[in-house]
Parts: sequence; C-alpha cells; structure tokens
Amino acid sequence: MNKKAQELAMHEKDTGSSEIQIALLTDKIETLSSHIKKFKKDKHSSVGLLRAVNRRKKLLDYLKKNKIDSYKNVLSKLNLRK
Repeated sequence: MNKKAQELAMHEKDTGSSEIQIALLTDKIETLSSHIKKFKKDKHSSVGLLRAVNRRKKLLDYLKKNKIDSYKNVLSKLNLRK
C-alpha cells in the first residue's frame, strides 16, 4: 500500500474501505496515464484506464453522498478536483 493510502486508512489493517480503494485507483490511474503517453497505440491499457477512472468516480460519488467529511478529506489528501 502506498503512502497516501496509509494516511487515509481507518486502522492499521484497513485495505478495503472506499478511501483506500480511491487512493489505490488514483495511483493506478497516474501509472496508466504515463504509460499511455509513451505508448499511444496501446488500446488495452487505455480501456483499463477508463475503467479505473469510472470506478474511482463511482466511489467518490458514494463518499460524497454518504460521508461528506471523508469525501473532503480524500479530495484534499489526493489533490483531486471536485
């Protein structure tokens, strides 16, 4: 688990909360986007990037609807736009 995900963890063994999933997806999105900039014809990775972005968007919508404080915390820690 990366450093940002550890900061958002509820407890020491937290691996499945929405906050952790968003942090891990953000890391994956950054990695895939840099890969796609290098290899423009890699369509399979671009599909994976779109899936990761959509999954993160759904999780952020869930947090916004149910845990607004956690939503704001995640946005500030991961430097995401609203």
